Amino acid sequence: MSLRVDCDGIVPAALLSLVPGRFDVIGDIAIVALEDPLLPFSMEIARAIIARRKSIRMVVRKVTKMDGEHRVARFEILTGSPATTMTVHREYGFRYRLDIAKAFFAPRLASERRRVAGMVRAGERVIVPFAGVGPFVIPAAEKGAVVTAIEKNPQAFRFLEENVAANGVASRTTLTRGDAFDRSLLPKGAFDRAIVPAPYGQDRILDSIVPAVKPDGWIHMYTFRKKHEIEGLIARYAEKGLSAETFRRCGNIAPGVNRWVFDLRKTGATDFPG
Repeated sequence: MSLRVDCDGIVPAALLSLVPGRFDVIGDIAIVALEDPLLPFSMEIARAIIARRKSIRMVVRKVTKMDGEHRVARFEILTGSPATTMTVHREYGFRYRLDIAKAFFAPRLASERRRVAGMVRAGERVIVPFAGVGPFVIPAAEKGAVVTAIEKNPQAFRFLEENVAANGVASRTTLTRGDAFDRSLLPKGAFDRAIVPAPYGQDRILDSIVPAVKPDGWIHMYTFRKKHEIEGLIARYAEKGLSAETFRRCGNIAPGVNRWVFDLRKTGATDFPG
């Protein structure tokens, strides 16, 4: 059954179609987006979520989308105690401690993170810009790669440091608090693989990443696009010496706009212009 079914009889029938079909869970916190007509029933919806998932301690409503240089959203606590947005999220044997109000985390990318980690080989040098609290960094390091992680948000960086230590991979990671667009942090031709969970509208990070990856190396590029843009995007990658070996949708953020991942192979020595 869906949350919408659970809310039948709680929310007026005329508004039932507005109840979201799903919600996100990070650790023991559920995150739900509610349209304005549902706000008078937010507490009842929150209780229905907790009744559905006994492991949930708190339900919050997303008040704003992620914005600002640190990519965080604002939340309203609907129910639950203690009243802290700190939690520990467990994913495929790894644990990530974070405060959802201070650091970005995308729980729906769990299977995608596992897929990419499965491609990493021991001994590779891997770069992860926009590292967040470490969900792409830690699995790659656990596979035996030597991982360089860059994160600008000071709160997320603090959790990143804590999480690499807690997951036993600190000796295989180099953590840098800084701007991923700063090319001085990316030695040219130093990396076998780049994992790039780019925020919305930040595709220009490739200008910095491509020169840092060795010829024949891999770039796993995450971007937000409409389906009709994909063919042209693949062509532009090819012009830059990047072959799209595979690509797939891995989530959506708005009607018609999806998150896509491209597994790109750097086929030549061509670098993006400075």
